[in-house]
Amino acid sequence: LGLSGPPGAGKSTFIEYFGKMLTERKHKVAVLAVDPSSSTSGGSLLGDKTRMTELSRDMNAYIRPSPTSGTLGGVTRTTNEAILLCEGGGYDVVLVETVGVGQSEFAVADMVDMFILLLPPAGGDELQGIKRGIIEMADLVAINKADGDLVVPARRIQAEYVSAMKLLRKRSKVWRPKV
Repeated sequence: LGLSGPPGAGKSTFIEYFGKMLTERKHKVAVLAVDPSSSTSGGSLLGDKTRMTELSRDMNAYIRPSPTSGTLGGVTRTTNEAILLCEGGGYDVVLVETVGVGQSEFAVADMVDMFILLLPPAGGDELQGIKRGIIEMADLVAINKADGDLVVPARRIQAEYVSAMKLLRKRSKVWRPKV
C-alpha cells in the first residue's frame, strides 16, 4: 500500500495503528517511510520511525526510514527495489509512506497494489490544496481525524471529493476509487 497526504494528515499515526492491527492478525509488516532531504545539507530527520514507537518494537514489523536525496515523486530512487526486498524477506504487507502531498508526489502509485490519499478534515480549501494529478492516481481517499468537532468538516470534505472524483477519467474498468 502506498500512502500520501499533506503534513499533519496523520500518515504515521495511521500506519502505526494499521500496522499493529495487521501484526496482531499474524501478518509481517514492512514500512518504508520516505522523508524529505534538506536542499542545503542533504540531510533528513528520518523522524517517522520515532512517531511509530509501538510498531517499531513489534517483532513482526520492520520500519525503514529513507531520505529522498533529491529524488522527485515522493519516494526514493530505490523504493521499488526496497519493496521487492521486503517481499522477498517474507513481509506480506508493505506500507510505503511518501514524503507528502502535492501535484507530483504519486510515483508510488505505480509501485503498489493500492494507493491511498490520506486527508485531514479541516484545512481550508481542500480541493485547491490537493492537486488533480494525485487525486487521479488515488485508489482510496481516506478522511482521517474524523471525530469530535471534526465530524461535520469531515463529511463536507468527503462530499467534495466524491463529487470531484466523478469528473475524473477512470484508471480501471473494475475499480472505482472510494472516498
